[in-house]
Amino acid sequence: MVRPVRILILGAGAVGLPLAAKLSRVAEVVAVTREPHASKISSQGLLISGAWGSETGRFTCVSEVTGDTNFDYILITSKSQDTLRICEQYQGLMSNGDVVSFQNGIGNEETILKYSDRVIGGVVMTGFVRAGDREVRVTANAGAMQIGRFPDGFDAGVQGLADLMTSAGIPIETAEHIKGKLWSKNLINCSLNPLSAITGVTYGKLKEPDSWHIIDQIAREIFAVVKSEGISLQWGDPDAYLGYLYGALIPVMAGHSSSMLQDILHGHKTEIDYLNGAVVTAGKRLGIATPYNACISDIIRFKESNRRLTGS
Repeated sequence: MVRPVRILILGAGAVGLPLAAKLSRVAEVVAVTREPHASKISSQGLLISGAWGSETGRFTCVSEVTGDTNFDYILITSKSQDTLRICEQYQGLMSNGDVVSFQNGIGNEETILKYSDRVIGGVVMTGFVRAGDREVRVTANAGAMQIGRFPDGFDAGVQGLADLMTSAGIPIETAEHIKGKLWSKNLINCSLNPLSAITGVTYGKLKEPDSWHIIDQIAREIFAVVKSEGISLQWGDPDAYLGYLYGALIPVMAGHSSSMLQDILHGHKTEIDYLNGAVVTAGKRLGIATPYNACISDIIRFKESNRRLTGS
């Protein structure tokens, strides 16, 4: 008898929990999240609503994994600042399966590579929002998820995960140059997330002239850095990207606001160091000026630190 594919999802939150619910249709899934969410989801299931339809997913949800169970795929879906801690805590489980990053930002896969030589990069183009202890709302779907062997390549492990996700009803594409896809997604995040967090407006409002000028300059700096790194983006030049952002993506995501804003409002550390901050770090190493990315990173850091200190 063939055993089911085993999947472990670490740092399961707004992204990881609905993935767990969908994948539990076709695999044996264990998701790790905080209490009291874990107990409630294990006993009552996870409610999904929005762009993926309405359903209740049932799977094993715990606050910590113990023992030496082998998993075929380990998905990390946490905030970028938690990647190192998760890898250190669960490194004993990472030697037997593929480790997949479904996270925002730059640098997660490089961190995971220190603990596993079987890393798959993943890009998420869907908006997820926690709506309670056991509910996630899918707010927008801007395209299929993408996966590929990091930093480049395609193999049976990637295809196997793609087949599982397709069977589970999750739109998925494979990419031989996933590093370029990750930077393409980072370009989008850097363009929209911090500016939405600073201003408190939805993405649709960012098309106004003054904010659009900032987005334009952020994007052009990123293109300069990526070109120097020899990485190919989804768009050939800044104008093509900005046309896509203005005419195609923002209309789909117009009512969506930045999760970074929620982090600031709740006194949490944001992912800015892995978004625009990563651009600034790369620019310094390459000798490329990135003043707009540097400025917006500084403003976000000020807002998050001030919020933690004052609570307002």
